Amino acid sequence: ISFVAFITATEMPDLHRHEQEKFFLNARGQKETLPSIWDSPTKQLSVVVPSYNEEKRLPVMMDEALSYLEKRQKQDPTFTYEVIVVDDGSKDQTSEVAFKYCQKYGSDKVRVITLVKNRGKGGAIRMGIFSSRGEKILMADADGATKFPDVEKLEKGLNDLQPWPGQMAIACGSRAHLEKESIAQRSYFRTLLMYGFHFLVWFLCVKGIRDTQCGFKLLTREAASRTFSSLHIERWAFDVELLYIAQFFKIPIAEIAVNWTEIEGSKLVPFWSWLQMGKDLLFIRLRYLTGAWRLQQPRKVN
Repeated sequence: ISFVAFITATEMPDLHRHEQEKFFLNARGQKETLPSIWDSPTKQLSVVVPSYNEEKRLPVMMDEALSYLEKRQKQDPTFTYEVIVVDDGSKDQTSEVAFKYCQKYGSDKVRVITLVKNRGKGGAIRMGIFSSRGEKILMADADGATKFPDVEKLEKGLNDLQPWPGQMAIACGSRAHLEKESIAQRSYFRTLLMYGFHFLVWFLCVKGIRDTQCGFKLLTREAASRTFSSLHIERWAFDVELLYIAQFFKIPIAEIAVNWTEIEGSKLVPFWSWLQMGKDLLFIRLRYLTGAWRLQQPRKVN
């Protein structure tokens, strides 16, 4: 298995952008060049929302997020933010739906990046992060399953980790405290799959984090550039590799309980998705162990 993992290991996904992915449309529909994570931050918070065929679920999440962010800005005029919706090659009207928020709030606050082809959730988040301007960067799912005001819990968890080595720290939203309740609602088969996945994560890759898959994560700008520049996996198991990389670089991680509700419309197909993630977990471990993948200093995106 180690041999197969080694010879099938692909190099890190190309960080090159297609020409049209280097721009976003402002509220007037004009092209503007996207910034880079390697630039100095100009916002306090960037929110990156990966979206694939989310024209129906996205508005609920955006309404809640922007309502909270606008209210917070009114209470504290020094607070600045941006929301970056990354359309991961959707086949529906996701970009058009998101662009309406750009027109309503302005392109300084809401930007839409439309990828030429589907990269996977991890790849979409990376493109959003590499185009962000925030001192802190929040990953938030388009389904709105996590209550957006819980970002304050993550901020507190991040601050509690100080002093940050190299200005790097990560706060992960966690649903582990809801596990007993969720087990009562799941079939025995899905519960078995869940426990099996948790065991593989612990045994092969990440120690000390009970819920690696919650899509609500807050990173300092430096932690985001370091981890996402080293990421190989762009699909479902990218969270695990992200935290594996963070632990390798000794980036402090806080796990914070958040409010979470299961929303219909998940892209995960229970058995096959878990099987794919199980394979990915094994290969993450073996590819780093055999030297097929190596962790280095972050690379700049072209």
